[in-house]
Amino acid sequence: MALLNILHFPDPRLRTIAEAVTIFDEDLKTLVSDMFETMYEAPGIGLAATQVDVHKRLLVMDVSEEKNNPKVLINPEILEKEGEEEMDEGCLSVPGYYETVRRAEKIRVRAQDAHGDFFEISADGLEAVCIQHEMDHLEGKLFVDYISNLKRDRIRKKLEKLKKQEQRA
Repeated sequence: MALLNILHFPDPRLRTIAEAVTIFDEDLKTLVSDMFETMYEAPGIGLAATQVDVHKRLLVMDVSEEKNNPKVLINPEILEKEGEEEMDEGCLSVPGYYETVRRAEKIRVRAQDAHGDFFEISADGLEAVCIQHEMDHLEGKLFVDYISNLKRDRIRKKLEKLKKQEQRA
């Protein structure tokens, strides 16, 4: 297993729309394992392949307190949405920032596992928010796209300044 590099906003690669996974092989299983290791180490509760510069429709997540309920969703699609809720969200690609985002309260999702088998899950609360957040990444969208231009520009400028300082060090 290996830790992967997480892209940070405003890296343009985060805007890439992911392609469907069509090959379910050992390389895919290795990527899934590496993504889980990277997510847990960060630490985070979800990670989309786009965030590690792999533009495939794949996400991993674990919203459990004990970090013992890992889930992988490949080629996910939302079948149903219900209700609406607001929750503060953060993102491994936008480190140190949290903003309130409105999303569906409950969802039903169809996806594939690492073997290519289809399954459906129903999710609500944090799990539903996490799935929707990570699926946004697969469409080249970030949680900062839900906030005002002024706030987004302020975050972008601060992260660009931080990156320049790190490159000088």
